[in-house]
Amino acid sequence: MEKIKQMINSKRTTLGIELGSTRIKAVLIGEDHTPIATGGHTWENKLENGIWTYDLAEVWTGLQNCYRDLADKVRRQFNVTLTSVGAIGISGMMHGYLVFDKNGELLVPFRTWRNTITGEAAAILSKEFNFNIPQRWSVAHLYQSILSGEEHVKDIAYMTTLSGYVHWQLTGEKVLGVGDASGMFPVDSNLNAYNPRMLRQFEQLIAGKNYNWKLEEIMPKVLTAGDHAGYLSAEGAKLLDPTGTLQPGIPMCPPEGDAGTGMVATNSVAPRTGNVSAGTSIFAMVVLEKELSRIYPELDIVNTPCGKPVAMVHCNNCSSEIDAWINLFKELLENMGQNPSKDELYSVLYNKALTADPDGGNLLAYNYLSGEHITGFEEGRPLFLRKQNSRFTLGNFMRTLLFSTLGTLRIGMDILAQEQVRIDRLLGHGGLFKTKGVAQQLMAGALNVPVAVMASAGEGGAWGIALLAAYMLKKTSGETLEAYLDQKVFAQEALSFIAPKAEDVEGFNLFLRRYKDGLKIEKAAVENY
Repeated sequence: MEKIKQMINSKRTTLGIELGSTRIKAVLIGEDHTPIATGGHTWENKLENGIWTYDLAEVWTGLQNCYRDLADKVRRQFNVTLTSVGAIGISGMMHGYLVFDKNGELLVPFRTWRNTITGEAAAILSKEFNFNIPQRWSVAHLYQSILSGEEHVKDIAYMTTLSGYVHWQLTGEKVLGVGDASGMFPVDSNLNAYNPRMLRQFEQLIAGKNYNWKLEEIMPKVLTAGDHAGYLSAEGAKLLDPTGTLQPGIPMCPPEGDAGTGMVATNSVAPRTGNVSAGTSIFAMVVLEKELSRIYPELDIVNTPCGKPVAMVHCNNCSSEIDAWINLFKELLENMGQNPSKDELYSVLYNKALTADPDGGNLLAYNYLSGEHITGFEEGRPLFLRKQNSRFTLGNFMRTLLFSTLGTLRIGMDILAQEQVRIDRLLGHGGLFKTKGVAQQLMAGALNVPVAVMASAGEGGAWGIALLAAYMLKKTSGETLEAYLDQKVFAQEALSFIAPKAEDVEGFNLFLRRYKDGLKIEKAAVENY
């Protein structure tokens, strides 16, 4: 207790804050990199006028609530008032479209990664660049706005991501970590900068529009892990802590995307390592040894926080549909006079999936609340299907719901298998893994690869960005991020691997055949309901 109080008072701590899809989370870590305290705030995106968005006022309300929760816990647990820390890092959902005019005013509502409304632009840019540009990427949103003749485009002075926006407001610096930047526009891994050839090609595409801006000028400057990215300003300190207790002048590391911080939190930044983040969305990140043989529309090529190329299989939908069903079960039990906790419900229902038939009893489900580019859907409709002779038990029902979170991911991962991409280890993190062992076992079978879950990775990307802030402060000359994580953060980490079971592999393969065949049913649902 006394050691922690001294660490806090002497600013030998770092603070990481991540704005995730459903939760804003803060983690304060000590000099040994372990969490001292956490804070949180729940929020949710809204579908307004056909656009998935968050109001920027909610960003600041959420950040303030999250920081206050953290500071209150520090005060209660350690009898210390948090006035400063050694460094701060900000992380957020990647991609999307946040554009501002010369006065810093938002031009159109924030368009998040969840939107699949840029198909025309993404196809043109992918062909032009000979590089896959997914619909979520900022440049796809920008070019779609140009193709659609949107009036605001001529007034753009700055375009950034959510983490870049928050960092800008806290420091005044228009910068972005290379991992997050690589989800705005393709990055040259040799330069750790936006790809110059593709920048020229984009300017040629829009030459006839006569805008008074160039793309490179309106995007954030690219920084890599370990770079200094400014200091918390007096205005920024007040934004984060309106009480005025938090003092300005704290150094800040480059803001990063949730994919990059997930890689850091699972020590998956070296070639042949990979991780799967499973929450509202699900995505796998595999660090490559070499370039793929060709472009694939199903795969994003992004970068680690230190610039190495990464194949990203990103699926828009993961746990939201399961959460909806569990809320329904909770409502039923409450109407029967029972009041189980959410954790109890998840534990009981998830573990039932392990007692089910290996293939889920010939049931089928789609968890598509929104579109899925890998399977060709711009919109989604959640579906659960069964035949007259399907084995409709609670275990099979839950196994099929969990399988539905992995179906699209497996389709993307099969491409990496065809490319003979080698993966030494795959680590899972995020809400899907909260019930010990269940999603881990099913994912091992679905992907036919051993899957580990780190105990420390439960803190997720907020911990990951806190580690990046610590790396900026503490790295020695020439020390790489990989070496820092291996030797100073994860040296004592015990990994809990679950190897794929033959019956699970065979069972998921049966489910996947149904899943692919049934996509025409999902299509009909979108067209008719």
